[in-house]
Amino acid sequence: MATIHHTTLVPSKLDLLTAWLPAQPWYLDAGHTPSLRKAGGFRLDDPEGEVGIEFMIVTDVTSGDPVTYHVPLTYRAQPQPGMQDGLVGTAEHGVLGTRYVYDGVYDWVLVTQLVALMQGQAEPQAQSLSDTPDPAVQARPVVAGYDLVVTGCALGSNGPDGTRLRLVAAIADEQSDLVLRIIRALPAGTAATDERAGQVRTPWHLEDGTETSGVIATAARTDG
Repeated sequence: MATIHHTTLVPSKLDLLTAWLPAQPWYLDAGHTPSLRKAGGFRLDDPEGEVGIEFMIVTDVTSGDPVTYHVPLTYRAQPQPGMQDGLVGTAEHGVLGTRYVYDGVYDWVLVTQLVALMQGQAEPQAQSLSDTPDPAVQARPVVAGYDLVVTGCALGSNGPDGTRLRLVAAIADEQSDLVLRIIRALPAGTAATDERAGQVRTPWHLEDGTETSGVIATAARTDG
């Protein structure tokens, strides 16, 4: 399991996202620089132990109508070829040194582990504690009763309704096509989703201190 280092990160994650968010096609522009607060999230482990994986939830409180965003992030020690479009920025970590922070939809490791989470093949971890599972994160499989291994991934669309990735997966020794949707702007309350799709649901805190929850990612077969 990943070790969480309680140390400095310069610039902070919120500072990196403040500069990065306004350029994203799913950002709801309020006409002002975002003012972000951490609202929730969780982590997944990289089986190889090389990549930090975090599903971060932040709320923009710039206007009187706060907007909450889901931003999956990965943290790497080196810049990654082919992932330039997903670079959020770089930061200096007090223990690990320079970290390259990426929008996780561009990172193969995050995508494969997210699908593994849906299938029950990966365990969600607490956002700020080492070696601590997070039972509040709930998952439903894309295909129940089978192992699912992602073998291909391509960006499909990235817009106001979220980010869609086209996946190829091996299911029961057969190839299947999937669409993985990353929900970016989260509704204030729970939203209806396709009951046939795999999904991940997680809680976060509203500005008044109460807790809500919602689906942050779905995956469904497109080939029947």
